[in-house]
Amino acid sequence: MLSGVHTPMVTAFNADGALDLDGNERIIAHLVDGGVSGILLLGSIGEFFALSMEEKKRLIRFAADLVGGRTTLLVGTGGTVVDEVIELTQHAAEVGAGAAVVVSPYYFLLDEESLYRYYAAVAADSPIPVLLYNFPDRTGVCLSVELIARLATDFENIRGLKDTMDSISHTRAVLEAVKPVRPDFAVLSGFDEYLVPNLMAGGDGLIGGLSNIAPALPVGIHQAYRRGELAEVQRLQRRVNVLMGLYAVSQPFVGAIKSAVARVLAGVSPACRPPAGPLDERQLAAIDDILRRAEVPVRD
Repeated sequence: MLSGVHTPMVTAFNADGALDLDGNERIIAHLVDGGVSGILLLGSIGEFFALSMEEKKRLIRFAADLVGGRTTLLVGTGGTVVDEVIELTQHAAEVGAGAAVVVSPYYFLLDEESLYRYYAAVAADSPIPVLLYNFPDRTGVCLSVELIARLATDFENIRGLKDTMDSISHTRAVLEAVKPVRPDFAVLSGFDEYLVPNLMAGGDGLIGGLSNIAPALPVGIHQAYRRGELAEVQRLQRRVNVLMGLYAVSQPFVGAIKSAVARVLAGVSPACRPPAGPLDERQLAAIDDILRRAEVPVRD
């Protein structure tokens, strides 16, 4: 069962927009050295929506070879074309990924039966475990507790949930509905500040973007919580609370997170794929201020 802190990794691009494998290698090394339990490629913060199928496969293969079992490799394979989701999931399995994280289809507001059919088709053809990815702010539809419980009951290889909800209530309700019948079903929060509430509710951890910048913070919180060192949890949580301000610096938030990574990690460009553009001086100053207040060391 997945547990602990997993990083939805930003995808490094060169200034001209091409995949930067050297930059991605630096980020992966930074996360492995930071002690994260797993790395999620091609999540929302990894700009999966802006990469071609060929680029996705190239990055997955590269990362799988580089990680080499040092941590768990998860791959975001979701999309709006079921056959492509299955194809990418199978490719991830072939090169050694540990699980696929599958966001629900977006654009149309699908009903429960349509969502069930989507996940059933992916799970039926997946050689690796599947995690449901619930992100209603981006997809326009929330995976209901009832649907999640039904999928967890019907498909043994649906092994967990990334619940990116700005509330612990939905996550708690999922835990209450699913854990009694599927104790192996991992429930991970998708908002960094909900790691501790997730653990207190009986959940399994976090897939949160701020660990791109300072993996030691959420990893430290998770370890201190497990040891019962609540004063240390509180101390580190206060720094995470400050870092949460990065999500409000730019829209999409990916630009601010990548710019913060570039301030921390040499050889990584903050470039995002269009239509996102470069940040202005005011935004860059705000990022530096947040990093300073969160006590995150930056490069000179």
